[in-house]
Amino acid sequence: MRSEEGGKPDAAVVRDALGVGVAVGLSGFAFGVTSAGSGLTLLQTCALSLLVFTGASQFALVGALAAGGNPLTAAAGAFFLGVRNAFYGLRLSQLLALPRAVRPFAAQWVIDETTAVALAQPTRRSVRIGFTVTGLSLYLLWNLTTLLGAAGAEAIGDTDAWGLDAAGPAVFLALLAPMLKTTAERAVAGIAVLLGLGLLPVLPAGVPVLVAALAAPAVLYVTGRRGATTAADASAGVASEPPAGAVDKPPAGARNDVSGISGEDR
Repeated sequence: MRSEEGGKPDAAVVRDALGVGVAVGLSGFAFGVTSAGSGLTLLQTCALSLLVFTGASQFALVGALAAGGNPLTAAAGAFFLGVRNAFYGLRLSQLLALPRAVRPFAAQWVIDETTAVALAQPTRRSVRIGFTVTGLSLYLLWNLTTLLGAAGAEAIGDTDAWGLDAAGPAVFLALLAPMLKTTAERAVAGIAVLLGLGLLPVLPAGVPVLVAALAAPAVLYVTGRRGATTAADASAGVASEPPAGAVDKPPAGARNDVSGISGEDR
């Protein structure tokens, strides 16, 4: 398969996208079991995966219901957690540049994993391939494993012992880590982690993620202030230096070394 000049081979993009889709798609087992344990029916569980299709929000919803939370509160937490996908869409719309007729269908696949794979690609062709393969494989496998998990909840048992619920976050972090190349990017990631984990015990589900997003503008503000200060100091230093080629004028009344030579010295 061909690739654009300077881009990754199509086969490599497909391989990486399938790896993400399969790894994360298996965590649908955990969601199906958790959803069935929270009291949702098989039809309701499958409808969530088919129509909502954003794992973090789905787990937040069924987790709140399983803990005895109010359904409206649980839905609100899931909604707030899914707001981040709208910001993903703003960026991906520029990279994918899809026809208008296709955008509503592609919007269903705008999630953490498809965004991470798409942003890691160097060309538009590879972005489209990565997004499509990741979205398609993950959507199919997530819904299939959701069905199997909900139908065989009793047979599967405790999903924590399988570690399936950690597959999604682990893959996302593995994709994100190599993209943190600058000090500012690492600072944003570190502060976001501290905010998210620190506020998790005291705020409703979904809200800590939104608060953690404030790390980006905060770091950008500090970086911008430092840049402005450095530029101002540099400008002040340049202004204090004499222009290139300038010659100091002799003090007023100073004698000219040539014209002031006395007759005795000649």
